[in-house]
Amino acid sequence: MTNMTSKFEKSASRIAFIRARWHADIVDKAYDGFCAKMTDLSPASVTDVYNVPGAFEAPLLAKRLAKTGNYDAIVVAALVVDGGIYRHDFVADAVVSGLMQAQLETEVPMFSVSLTPHHFHASDDHVKFYTEHFVKKGGEAAQAVSDVLNIDIPAPVTV
Repeated sequence: MTNMTSKFEKSASRIAFIRARWHADIVDKAYDGFCAKMTDLSPASVTDVYNVPGAFEAPLLAKRLAKTGNYDAIVVAALVVDGGIYRHDFVADAVVSGLMQAQLETEVPMFSVSLTPHHFHASDDHVKFYTEHFVKKGGEAAQAVSDVLNIDIPAPVTV
């Protein structure tokens, strides 16, 4: 059996990181955590950052970026909160479903750091908790990207 080398080890991977701007002060911490962990996992990887107004706009941009062929993986970070005006759970479901559909159609893996807390208030305690949580989740997303890009997929068997 041949010992295959993963794409992640062979060359620098290029990753798109999409950030929703709602609650940017918190959401941006996911990017910080992602970059810190990715530096350890794959120092040669390159991450391009894209901003969208809110979480709802992320799946379309993710799909468009995937279709360029420039990215090995795409990560989306957003904080979808219940603002009392709309059903935030519908937005969160649309985001995750949209990312799943986009990755299945384009075959570019996509990762969600889109959190939907049951209760979020702009109090110091909540902001501190979610800021720290987004750093952690960003690091976990980097690990997931590394793990997925390191999966060896054998070439098709020809008979």
